[in-house]
Amino acid sequence: MSKQLDMFKTNLEEFASKHKQEIRKNPEFRVQFQDMCATIGVDPLASGKGFWSEMLGVGDFYYELGVQIIEVCLALKHRNGGLITLEELHQQVLKGRGKFAQDVSQDDLIRAIKKLKALGTGFGIIPVGGTYLIQSVPAELNMDHTVVLQLAEKNGYVTVSDIKASLKWETERARQVLEHLLKEGLAWLDLQAPGEAHYWLPALFTDLYSQEITAEEAREALP
Repeated sequence: MSKQLDMFKTNLEEFASKHKQEIRKNPEFRVQFQDMCATIGVDPLASGKGFWSEMLGVGDFYYELGVQIIEVCLALKHRNGGLITLEELHQQVLKGRGKFAQDVSQDDLIRAIKKLKALGTGFGIIPVGGTYLIQSVPAELNMDHTVVLQLAEKNGYVTVSDIKASLKWETERARQVLEHLLKEGLAWLDLQAPGEAHYWLPALFTDLYSQEITAEEAREALP
């Protein structure tokens, strides 16, 4: 078995050498190559000075991508409190790289974020529906907070009544979670909303990012 793995690793090295430019330029090809590496426990990103990094330049690629991710997250933090959808992050990173730069996929972003997370930078990845929210601030978010974020995905906001009806929680539990999101700057409180207070998650209405908005303006913009 070990001989087979050694042979596969040798073949993988030859493949990487032959397709070096393709791996660096084509995001889909890069995903396939990463998956091939994972089958034998090889991590091309594990070392900035290792064989894979020097051969492919992927270490530098993901390091530079990580820097760009941090820059985008810092630039938008005043709007979203440190939470951003993967799609919005992808758009912003592509916009910042320019049309002549190496193409970047969402898979590339996730790999770079996982490397940032390993450095203890406060970055995290939260599954929400069919996508992810990227957390760029060291806020303490437990399973309760994550479930509420997932609930808010549909409309971009959530209410205490929504949480009680969907999750069957007591009022106090719902309020504690929402108050924590407010305290961490991850939610906006809209007391002018009809019925009861709306807790808006600015990271979830990404189509409104192009303009400076208030929670009330965001509510009016939604159907």
